[in-house]
Amino acid sequence: MRIVKAEESLKIIARGADEVLVESELLKKLETGKPLRIKAGFDPTAPDLHLGHTVLINKLRQFQDLGHHILFLIGDFTGLIGDPTGKNATRPPLTKKEVEDNAITYTSQVFKILDKSKTEVVFNSSWLSKLGADGMLKLAATHTVARMLERDDFSKRYKSQQPIAIHEFMYPLLQGFDSVELNADIEIGGTDQKFNLLMGRELQKYYGKPQQCIVTLPLLEGLDGVQKMSKSLNNYIGINELPETMFSKILSISDELMWRYIELLSLRSLDDINKWKTRVEQGENPKNIKVEFAKEIVSRFHTEIKATNAEKDFQNRAVGGIPEDLEEYKVDVGSAGLGVANLLKSINFVTSTSEAMRLIKAGGVKIDGEKVSDTKQTVAQNEQFVIQVGKRKFGKIVT
Repeated sequence: MRIVKAEESLKIIARGADEVLVESELLKKLETGKPLRIKAGFDPTAPDLHLGHTVLINKLRQFQDLGHHILFLIGDFTGLIGDPTGKNATRPPLTKKEVEDNAITYTSQVFKILDKSKTEVVFNSSWLSKLGADGMLKLAATHTVARMLERDDFSKRYKSQQPIAIHEFMYPLLQGFDSVELNADIEIGGTDQKFNLLMGRELQKYYGKPQQCIVTLPLLEGLDGVQKMSKSLNNYIGINELPETMFSKILSISDELMWRYIELLSLRSLDDINKWKTRVEQGENPKNIKVEFAKEIVSRFHTEIKATNAEKDFQNRAVGGIPEDLEEYKVDVGSAGLGVANLLKSINFVTSTSEAMRLIKAGGVKIDGEKVSDTKQTVAQNEQFVIQVGKRKFGKIVT
């Protein structure tokens, strides 16, 4: 492994970060040359990850590549409380079984990015469940209600007379105590976690331990470039999506948003990214960079061969070609036949028949390469054909 100077390491760590606190302290830690203990906590409440979730995990990988020790904390104990961050109401707690199942799913996905052999997975129930009533009361006594109400989400709920359960005040304290127990040198989290991360610094100081530095990371915008990436907003790229789907979604982002994605998601060196920028500045089509970036992402979650095939599939579709490996749908159309609009809804290519009709009117639906122009067109029994919606959705229909 290449030895990286402290100043260069700091640049890599700061890349894409919203804040690094306290930078001078972090530089001193890096100058010791010792592997630092990097903590990141995950409450296993949403095991189906998309690229927005991986921004933080990518940063862990960068720390890992710099030779530091990763503490991947599964908050199985705090997950029973539910993180109140950004919430305007008390969250229902998960059951222990739900937490355990989600934790297994979580780790199976993150090791597509992290080196498993260099990652220590820890569960905070190992120490928090042993605190007992006495330990919880002592921990609660370290901070005041006024300090807790400095948190934006708690403050808003208090002012609007939304109920705040007592146990929710414990969440940032318990997250902070994790840092005490793990002797964390650095903790990373989203910008919305800043209060909780600083709590770790405060509690380490209270217990007479060296204080951790914190690195906060921004939330990744979705494909629309406006709102944060979210499955509910349908502007996401799931890490378990098909290679072809993942590739085409990345190619659909704007040229401007591309650089934001590259900054937060690419594991390429800063030199490589600067070379990409220079190529575009000299007149090269940004799409070429987008293709290279898409292949990097698809390779990470699938394989290089599948990434290459996804590129070929995308190019084939771009010139009106039909993909080779089509999913087959067997549809019962009945003796009277079935309308194309209803057919599209039955195979989940659209969310409603009215959406299908709009697409047909706009010329966005094809059968065996021919545009469907009649919204009342039907298909009969014992037919086989390829149906296409837009540029991305293809299916082989057998009736």
